[in-house]
Formats: sequence, C-alpha cells, structure tokens
Amino acid sequence: MSHRILNTSKPTLPPSPPPPQLHHPPPQPPPKLGRRAAVAIAVSPALLGITPVLVAPPSTRAQEAVPAAQEQEVVPAAAAACIEELPITAKAFLDVSIGGEPAGRITIGLFGDAAPAGAARFLSLATGVGYRRKEFVKVVPGYVQHAGVVSYPALPAVIDRLAAEMDAVRARCAGGGTTMHAAGAVSIVVRDPSLPPPKPKLVARGGKLEIQEEQVGVVPNGTEFVIATRDSPELDASALVVGKVVDGMDVVAKIAAVPTVKDNSGSGYFKVAKLIGDKRAVVAERGFNRPYTKILVTNCGILE
Repeated sequence: MSHRILNTSKPTLPPSPPPPQLHHPPPQPPPKLGRRAAVAIAVSPALLGITPVLVAPPSTRAQEAVPAAQEQEVVPAAAAACIEELPITAKAFLDVSIGGEPAGRITIGLFGDAAPAGAARFLSLATGVGYRRKEFVKVVPGYVQHAGVVSYPALPAVIDRLAAEMDAVRARCAGGGTTMHAAGAVSIVVRDPSLPPPKPKLVARGGKLEIQEEQVGVVPNGTEFVIATRDSPELDASALVVGKVVDGMDVVAKIAAVPTVKDNSGSGYFKVAKLIGDKRAVVAERGFNRPYTKILVTNCGILE
C-alpha cells in the first residue's frame, strides 16, 4: 500500500531583485587639512567665499544710539524755544504753602505783547485778593491747576476775547507740529475739555415751547490757570498761554508730587453716567486728581 507524503513546508519564494545602483556616488569626507591650512582659513574667511558679519561692541552701539535719543528731544526743545522768543513785559509772584508749610515762591514772566488781554487779566488777579488764599485743585501728569476766583462771573464777552487771543497765540507758537505748552508755561483756562456738549431742553415761555441749550457743569470764568510741568499739547485747545515760570520750577515740582484722588474716568459705570448726562458724573469728575493736602497761594503780587 502506497502512502502519499504531504509537503507541509512553506513555499520557497523567488530571490528578491538586487537594490538599484545609485547614479550619484556618496559624498566623500572632506580632506584633512594641515595645521597651517586650517589657520589660514580661520584667519582669512574670504578664502571660503564667506562675508564676515561684524558685531559692534556694546559701547559702540550705545554711542550710535545717542543721536537717536537726541532726535527725540528736538520737539520739546523747539516747543520751549517758542516760549523763549516771546518778550516778557511784566513779572508776578506766587508764594505757595503745602499742608500749611511754606513751599517757596514761583516767579512768572508775562507776555503782555503776545497775549495782552490774558496777561492783563492775570496781573489784575495777582494783585489785591484775587489769587490770594486760593487753592490748587488739580494735579495731573503734565500740569497743575489753580481754582482761580470762583466768585467771578463767566462773562461771554471776556471769554470770547480770551479764546480769540488763544487762537492767535497758538497760530504763532504751534508751528512745525510743536506745542506751545512746554514745561513752565502758565496759561488761563478758557475752555473745559472735560465738559459735555450742551443738551437741548424744552422750556415753556409765554405759553409756547422753546428749545434752550442747557450746559451741564461749570463753564470756566477765565480766572483758573495751569502751570505745565512738561510738554502738554492737550492744553493747546483749552488754555491761553500768558507767561512762563522764570524762577521756582522746584516749587511747581513739589506741587506735582502731592498725592491726589484717583482718576476713575476709565470705569464703565462712569462712562455710561457721563454719556447719558448724569450730573453726578460731572461732579465726580471734578474731584478726580484733587490733592489730599491743601496747596494754597498765601501771597501774590507784581514784581517791579
């Protein structure tokens, strides 16, 4: 009886074809260089076609940065030059106390030729009981503000004349993109940029309804003044430059260093209240940046 033998082994696969030959020969290792050749290449990068990058030392870079910083200071210098060119026709002084302690004297040179109405008004308030025993009520980055004489009425004819003079001085001083309110500039507040525009209001008169504009807040009466502690172009459209500090900027710096009430004008609640014309927002805004310590003009007058 014959037996069939089953082949249980795996079938033999044909041999795989040989890998294809590379047409490009493999890169050859760089040749070994002698000590002299290596030194020559390190000393002369031009032999390899490489342009060396020179890095200036820190001292050289600092010297190159000096002209750029000087260019940034050109604008304040030009702004100050405008005030320097205006002739001084009279001088007034303000003796200041901070917290009841004498802080020193501020001497102000007035521009009677460039701003005759403003300079004359400041001189009249610096004599008698005008600015005497009155306070500085606002200290903000850029300037300090005096309250002026609250009892003076806001006469439209006077304010309009000061505003026209402000535009004339600004046209003369603000050329070349500079500000006329350089450090030390003394200005009378003519317009209050923080006041909202007048709101129309219906008023019954003689049995008829009439539209009348209502101004929320207190309109400047032309007696408040500010002293710039640095270049403050935000004052150009609201204050008339009447003079400059010729002595006593250290006293102005002491005033600017007094702690003040926090400015909360960035609050969302305050923005909404001011937007809808809430009078409480106007009152609160007048308290922002108010110094905690009383800053008083104890004496003032004219210097011969």
